[in-house]
Parts: sequence; C-alpha cells; structure tokens
Amino acid sequence: MASISSIGIGSGLDLNGLLDQLEAGERGQLTPIVQQQKSYQAQISAFGRLESALDKFQDAAAKLNDADSFRSVKSNMTGEAMSATVGTKAVAGTYDIAVSQLAQGQALASNGVSDKAEKLGAGSLSIKIGDETLDIAISEGKSSLESIRDAINAKDGGVTASLINDGSNTPHRLVLTSKNTGVDSTMTVTASDNATLSNLLSYNSTDGSADSMTQTVQPQDAMLKVNGLDITSSSNRVEEAIQGVTLNLDKITTGTETERLTISRDNAAITKNVQDFVDAYNGLQKTMSSLTAYDKKSGVAGQLLGDSTMRGVETRLRNVMGNPLSGEGLQRLSDVGIELKLDGKLEVNSEKLEALVAENPESLNRFFGGTDTQDGFSDILESTVKTMLDKGGLLSNATSGLEKRIEGLGDRYTRTEERIDATVARYRKQFGQMDLLVSQMNSTMSYLTQQFDAMNAQLGRK
Repeated sequence: MASISSIGIGSGLDLNGLLDQLEAGERGQLTPIVQQQKSYQAQISAFGRLESALDKFQDAAAKLNDADSFRSVKSNMTGEAMSATVGTKAVAGTYDIAVSQLAQGQALASNGVSDKAEKLGAGSLSIKIGDETLDIAISEGKSSLESIRDAINAKDGGVTASLINDGSNTPHRLVLTSKNTGVDSTMTVTASDNATLSNLLSYNSTDGSADSMTQTVQPQDAMLKVNGLDITSSSNRVEEAIQGVTLNLDKITTGTETERLTISRDNAAITKNVQDFVDAYNGLQKTMSSLTAYDKKSGVAGQLLGDSTMRGVETRLRNVMGNPLSGEGLQRLSDVGIELKLDGKLEVNSEKLEALVAENPESLNRFFGGTDTQDGFSDILESTVKTMLDKGGLLSNATSGLEKRIEGLGDRYTRTEERIDATVARYRKQFGQMDLLVSQMNSTMSYLTQQFDAMNAQLGRK
C-alpha cells in the first residue's frame, strides 16, 4: 500500500493535503470532549477553593468552642529576678514576690590523680541520688578516671560525670553533678572491692568522716515569698505556687524588695477570636460569591454557578447562621454583637461585643461552646461543616462524581481517537487505490496519444 508521503505522485493530485484536511475534520470530534474535561477540572479546582475556605471557617469556629479562649489572661512582671508564664487557669490579681534562695543541685569532686588514664583496679561503684541508684561495675581494663567517667555517663541517670584539671601536682579530679536541683539531689557515693577506689570515690552526707570526695556545691531548694507566704520548691521552675502560673526564678531579690506580678483578663484576645470568626465567614462568603458569579458584559460565569452541591452548602450555612439556639441566655449572633448585613456578610458591633466581654464573658462561652447538656453555636456549626468536608460528605461526593466523569470522558476520547485513526487509514487506502488507478489511466491515455500521433504521421495528417 502506498504510504501517506507517496500518495498523489502517480496521479499528480494533492492527495496528502486532502487527507490532512479530512483528518483535521475528523479530529474536530475530540474538541468538545477536551473542553468538557477542562470544565470538570475547573469545577474540581473550584471545590478545592471552597474546601479551603470552609476549613479556615471551621478552625475559627473551633477556637470559640474552647472554653479557655474566653478565660484568656495577660500578665505584667516588674523587675528581672524572675519571669512568669500565665495559663488560662490563672486568676486575676496582684502578687508581690520575693526570692531569698535559688534551687541548686549538688556537686562532688574527688581527690586528684596524676594521670587520668592510669588504671586504678577493678571494683564496683554505687551512686544513690533520691530514689535512684546507679551501680557501675569497674573492670581492671577500664578502671581509669576517664573510663569511670564514661561508665557513669553511659548509665544516663540523674548524675553527670566530668573531669577537671586544677593545675596541681595531681590535677585530674572526677566531678559528679546532680542533674536535678533541690535537697533531694543529695548523692551518696560508695566504692567497694578496691581500696584505691574507696579512698578516691566515697561520700555520705550523714557520715562525713569517711568521705574522700569534697562537696563543692551544696544542694538546696528555692525559697520565696508570695504575698508574704513562704514557699519552698526543689526547682527554680515553680509551678502552681500561684494558680495557673509558672514562675521561672533567675535571681535573688535584694533585701526586702519584691517584684510584682499583675494578672488581668485579656479582653482584647477574646474580642479578637470573635473578630477572626467573622473575618473567616466573610472570606468564605467572598469565595462562594466568586464561584457563583455571572458577568453580563463578558458572559463569564463562576465555575459553580447553578451547581446543586454549592446550593446545598449555602442552604446549610444559612440555616445555621440564622436559626436561634434553644434554651435560655444568648440565642442569636445578633445577641453577641454579630450582625448580618444585606450583602450576606457579617459585621461586628464593637461596642456591644466589648461590653459583653467585659461584663459577662461566660455568657459568650456558653453561647459558642454550649454546656454539658446543650450544644452551643460552634458545636452546631462544626457539625454542619463536618458533613461538607468529611469523606463521603457533600464536597467529597461532588468531587468524586466529577473525577468519574473525567475518567469516562478519557475512555470516550480514546475510543473516538481510535475510530478517527481507522477512518483516516481507510481514506489513505482509498486514496492510494485511486492514485494507482489514475496513474494507470494516465499511462493508457499517453500510450493512445502516441499511437494516434504515429498513425497521423503515416497518413500525412497534421
């Protein structure tokens, strides 16, 4: 069969050009399939934008479902002796604090040896700190001060070991330091089965006569006064001495001086959470409006204009935002200073909201977060949005449906393309046959012309 590049040679006709035109015409059948695929892809992308806006709105609503968000407090600490971390359980008030002693852990130093790598002999070592006991077996080959240090640290217990060089004739000393602070960090060190080790590593706070180690840092608890009350802590991180507050002690206060911690309710933080909720809803409304808009001048429509899933989302949200809560107390968004405008967006009545935050924040908490027996506004809203975002929900089902349609269009595209290829192949074969036939007819005509010309020449005809 003649190839596409050779058809037309025998007949002199532009059969290649004609075949290209026919193929282009056939492939026009693929254009609406591709356009429909792009339309479905645009809808899937639009649902992605809607899902993102719903996620942000759901997050903002969830913050208002947290009771602690309506109990936000702020603090101010004077001076530099300490810092304070204030949680939502903290109670508004003023606290004068004086620090007379910081907590510290114990440190013990051994007598010195001339060579830190010298083997001291096999034996055993026991270090007791609080309720923990570290038992270390010391072999002959690993009995140097360096090896003993490494063996202690390998236990990863409440004690760290290090070597120092004090510059004397026997400069190398093993130092044991408790990881925790407070009087409970006191260590008892006992070496046995080796006199050299016993004379180097032993300490008992209750019987100092047998000690070969020197206490270089004495363990002690932190001591402070809060509004005149004495408080003791084994750590410089003092928790719950003041309800909901963690104090981090850095210095001792001077003389009779105190530092003042002032805790007050953070009304601005509560108001901001409500404003964030309003902003998130307005952002969602803006997204939905753009997805369902129609421009009369350009004739351009939003990807989800007229879409039933979008209508379902709008209807469910409208019902939640407009329906009152049951029971007593605040029932509508307008009751908390959130008003619905004519364009469908929300607006905060700052004066009304701020007065409510200042005078009765718990009523706001009940409105949004509900009670043990009754759902609040945020509960209902989150439940509604959940039916849209979860797997098997509105958006998931809509997207899955579009993906199946795209898959079906892909199969249709393949079948159509195969049919077009078969049609073009048939055209090519027919054109090849026609080209051969015309070529043969041209050859016959040329032969007959030559014969007639020869006969005319014999008969003297011109």
